[in-house]
Amino acid sequence: MMMKTALVASLMVASAGAQGAKAITVAPPGSKPAGDYTTVQDAVTAAPETGGEIRIRPGVYREVVHIDKPNIRLVGETTDASKVVIVDDMGDPKTCGTFCSPTMFVTGDGFFATHLTISNDLSKTGKVRTQGVALSITSDKAVLRDVRLLGAQDTLYAASKGCHGETPCQMSRQYYEHCYIEGEVDFIFGNAKAEFEGCELHSVTHNGGYLTAQSRLKPEEDSGYVFNHCTTSADPGVSNVFLGRPWRDHATVIFMNTQLGAHIAPEGFSPWRKGETEILKTATYAEFNSTGPGAHPKDREPEEKKLTAEEAKQYETKVWLGGTDHWDPTTVK
Repeated sequence: MMMKTALVASLMVASAGAQGAKAITVAPPGSKPAGDYTTVQDAVTAAPETGGEIRIRPGVYREVVHIDKPNIRLVGETTDASKVVIVDDMGDPKTCGTFCSPTMFVTGDGFFATHLTISNDLSKTGKVRTQGVALSITSDKAVLRDVRLLGAQDTLYAASKGCHGETPCQMSRQYYEHCYIEGEVDFIFGNAKAEFEGCELHSVTHNGGYLTAQSRLKPEEDSGYVFNHCTTSADPGVSNVFLGRPWRDHATVIFMNTQLGAHIAPEGFSPWRKGETEILKTATYAEFNSTGPGAHPKDREPEEKKLTAEEAKQYETKVWLGGTDHWDPTTVK
């Protein structure tokens, strides 16, 4: 894991005093001292309608969590995000499919999470394999820092609100810093306006795969994924993994200053289906300063753009996510 103990420890201290109101505590049953609640969902339900901090002690919490209140903060009481695990295994045929499968649903704006794991372990349960989402998030001004997101197909649905048919989109800005995200096929998908800073994208064992399936539908839609100073890794034997494929016509994905492992396919990006090359002409796929054995600038898909240093500046965090309110997620602790 790329998260460092000193970093996460300092972040935990900073977040502890960030809220004036008394935090709600969640602890496993039988804990001494006992927590206020034994499930994360009960704590969220009890939180004020304006939001609040929920501190979660180490343990495994097998449940589905819905967060529709604004300004909810989930803080794992640990310096090791793997010690606080919120997990479920939805995704089998009994659900309505991908969008009913998440372990955690977040629609409330201003969401914050740190020092914890959100997992969908369907692929490890022996149940019929389908898409199994760990986190579905449409929160605007969301910050996830030192969070592990675990799954297989469709791990993280990072999306915006109300983007269906002719309904105008309300772009959701999301910032992921020093997070670990693992999966196999399309494991970061949706149409949020998101920046991933210093994250590790890990491909689990599978025949091929895709890191992203961004779904910007129209040219005027202000969405896209930016990966800056990230790394890509993989289980032993994994190969032919693409940086992304376009779920919608104007999919937008930018990789900057990222170390790419040998498992990354030389073409970099792929059509949604084999032979559907026209969609690559409307999508925006770009790289800047990629390094590592998976960086193959001469072999990349011809429609991929190579950014100049000047062009790359527009995708830096404070510019890309700033908006008209000049939001700076790096200051959120």
